Amino acid sequence: MAHNSYRNPLLLDFVKEWWDTARERNSKGAIVYKKAYESLKACPIPFQHPSALVCLQGWGDGLCKKLTAQLEKHCKDNGLPMPKRAGAKKRASDALGLVDDDADESPQPPPKKIRKAKAYVPAYRSGAYAIVLALSKLDQDGRSGLTKGELIEEAQKHCDSSFTAPSDPTKFYTAWASMKTLTQKEFVYERGRPSKRYLLTDEGWEVAKRIRENAVARGDIPAEPAAPSTSREPSVSRTRPDLGPGRVLGPGPSAGQGPAAVSLPPPARSAASLVFLDDDDDDDYFDNDDDALFVDQRGAQGRRDEEQTTADDSDVREDESAIPTFTPIRLSPGSFTVELMLDVREVRAKTDRDYMQEELTKKGIKPIMKALEVGDCLWVAKCNDPEFLARQGIEGSELVLDWIVERKRLDDLIESLKDGRYHEQKFRLRRSGIQNVIYLIEEISIDPVRFGRHEEGVQTAIAQMQVVNGYFVKRTQKMDDTIRYLASMTRLLKKIYENKPLNIIPTKVLTDKNYLPLLQHLRQTQPNVSHHIAYPAFASLASKSDMMTLRDVYLKMLMCTRGVTGEKAIEIQKRWKTPYDLIKAYQRFGSDEAGKKAKINLIMNELSHLVGRKKFGKAVSQKVAEVWGDL
Repeated sequence: MAHNSYRNPLLLDFVKEWWDTARERNSKGAIVYKKAYESLKACPIPFQHPSALVCLQGWGDGLCKKLTAQLEKHCKDNGLPMPKRAGAKKRASDALGLVDDDADESPQPPPKKIRKAKAYVPAYRSGAYAIVLALSKLDQDGRSGLTKGELIEEAQKHCDSSFTAPSDPTKFYTAWASMKTLTQKEFVYERGRPSKRYLLTDEGWEVAKRIRENAVARGDIPAEPAAPSTSREPSVSRTRPDLGPGRVLGPGPSAGQGPAAVSLPPPARSAASLVFLDDDDDDDYFDNDDDALFVDQRGAQGRRDEEQTTADDSDVREDESAIPTFTPIRLSPGSFTVELMLDVREVRAKTDRDYMQEELTKKGIKPIMKALEVGDCLWVAKCNDPEFLARQGIEGSELVLDWIVERKRLDDLIESLKDGRYHEQKFRLRRSGIQNVIYLIEEISIDPVRFGRHEEGVQTAIAQMQVVNGYFVKRTQKMDDTIRYLASMTRLLKKIYENKPLNIIPTKVLTDKNYLPLLQHLRQTQPNVSHHIAYPAFASLASKSDMMTLRDVYLKMLMCTRGVTGEKAIEIQKRWKTPYDLIKAYQRFGSDEAGKKAKINLIMNELSHLVGRKKFGKAVSQKVAEVWGDL
């Protein structure tokens, strides 16, 4: 961005570059740089030296020193003289030329001795020390980063504490807790969902250099610099020389035979029953003509007794929206148990929070208690060996099965219909990718007058869940009935899953853009084979905050308007890409009667081609105009 029309163009360019970098890394420093940039941009006075900027709002000694260092580097690289700093006895106003030179100068008090801040160096062989040292082995200009598992494996050799087990049995903190400090101090940043990857910031590389210098002096690491590591995210091969398009490798007919090629039809180009919050402009999920290749892990070469394989490091996606090629990891029968995972917020009353957990335990079902990102309970396959998935490069020890329960008391269902949570929760259930959704309604006794006012809406919602969304609606009379039902379902799912192998999708091939299309494609092409992902990856993909994009926020804002469903919100977003575009569309009209009428009819007229549940009536169009058009 050119700043030639402002009084300090070069300094503005530097600060704008900092701001852009911080925003790209989702750093908290972006707010600081934005304030500093806007303050400098609005100042009509030219500055000769960055130290004079301390008089501006949003500028302190730290930013001034950083800008001075950047200016010195710029002058050195371009052979320019470095501007001289104002005299030590002059105030900021003197540097700006705002004080008359002929005025009598009163004796200035001796300047206060400023204590120089010490450079951050983590304690020797601490968690932060090991993490920074491990990340410093990456290429400084690379963007691949290390996953948590890879980082722990590399850092453990440099740390005296364990990254996986607390040193004190009475506490829960491990050496990995140092990562919070490093991210807060902005020495490390993370990117990617659901598989987070960690990298050093520019400030982190400065810390790493100091650590490496000390480590070399101690003899902990060799004096020569470590060779830059190659990318930990190898590209996916979109073609196979031995297979034509539309071919996959399936399991061979026997253990001694190689995999057999199976012909596949091209994937469906859309799914009307699904609604996704992604960055695409349409609901076509398969933009590539090439069909994805799925390779079965059972080959004669390297076959294990338990028929368990790992994902190949070369099978990682290039395009985040493309269906990836991957080798599924096989979990054999007997190596896992099916367990019920219950949301910790599922309580009977504020004073009786453990009722469900205790009653399920009495029935022989000991639930895993966690704060679920979506739903109120689900079923997982828990590995008997807690380190099995970690050895395959996958975080966690539970796999999410294809069953989930959303529990609602009748009074809560009525309130969720009134405030819009009902639509938002259904939207997120659909986006979770779980096929078998059980909507459990506890029909507790409520005031007949109150229920009579909302009975029609409740019945309509229940019918819609069954017919439109394909959910199974289970009605119970009280919490005890719900507990008995969950116990019965757990025993049933144990019989279904514990006697057959499970195929695991490696976390590293998943992105928020390819997750749902991948599940859709697998269910179409391999309907008799179940594929599952690890719970931490599922939680990240289903999280309200982890996967939030501008489009997600925009759609949620639209759905806050009564009558705007998820499908209608997507149609509005397709026509007006951002909130700014929608507001500008309303601002084109005046405030007179004709302008108000045009605002009321804007959505209805612009989207008049829609039919069915996506069609906009005048009432909904008016409600949107009242919120977004300042009607």
